[in-house]
Amino acid sequence: MKCRKCGEKGVIKLREYNLILCAPHFLEFFEGRVASALRRYRLLGRCEKVLVAVSGGKDSLNTWYVLRKLGFAADGFHIDLGIGEHSRRSREKAENFAREIGGKLAVLELQKELGYSLPDLVKREGRTPCATCGLVKRYLMNREALAGGYPAIATGHNLDDEAATLLSNLLSWSTGYLARQSPCLPSWHPGLARKIKPLCEISEKESAAYAALNKIDCIDEACSYSKGATSLFYKDIINQIELHSPGTKIRFYREFLAKGRHFFAGERHEEKLVDCPECGLPTTHPPCAYCRLRGRIRAAEQANAPG
Repeated sequence: MKCRKCGEKGVIKLREYNLILCAPHFLEFFEGRVASALRRYRLLGRCEKVLVAVSGGKDSLNTWYVLRKLGFAADGFHIDLGIGEHSRRSREKAENFAREIGGKLAVLELQKELGYSLPDLVKREGRTPCATCGLVKRYLMNREALAGGYPAIATGHNLDDEAATLLSNLLSWSTGYLARQSPCLPSWHPGLARKIKPLCEISEKESAAYAALNKIDCIDEACSYSKGATSLFYKDIINQIELHSPGTKIRFYREFLAKGRHFFAGERHEEKLVDCPECGLPTTHPPCAYCRLRGRIRAAEQANAPG
């Protein structure tokens, strides 16, 4: 197996591109694809700062690494959710990586922020773990970005994530979600940072290879709460199709963005936002969901206080 570009030993075969590449040329290919997505979808201006949501997994660390490699001012933000050993190791990987690349990493502990770890919060609220986690992460990431003057938040969603989500939304005709599915969720309020996905055209396989070749030490086990998630089911379906028809994932995603998304444009309604009376951040229903959560916690603590 030889690299198509130089004839040296190939390290990866990309069937969707009918391409075999050596390590240096694969790294060049990967970084070029990310740079191309940044330009094609107008994700990030050259002079803009970006805050990367860093979990400690390969995709978020790759996102941080490649943005810095491409010359962007990218800093990291990690939320320690308090999920036992998983969170301890995730934080350790994120902090070690920040030291290795000389990057700035802010860490927030949910236990200190709310007085509860995520597992305890899930028990207290009685909601699904992913719903509770999503609420907390979205709010805290946006708050951190605004406080630090970052106009954009970058997440590590890759092509597999995006294609699986697209398939799920199409099969359920979730037209509102289809209208919003994009590599960039723009800001429509000064109190909202826009969200971008630099790895949106990078497959899971490519991301794993990039991390391995760059010797990026990342956490490899999934969150314990992800077991049985429907997203894994749709990923399996899309990967089975990809196995029989290489290139399906990238064509499915790109062609939807180019030709399909506009059919759902009428389903996109940016709700009127007002300032939350408690934290000042924008919300559709004041107080915001995060402040309502804090209010329930305070009320429970007062009810259980002695005397």
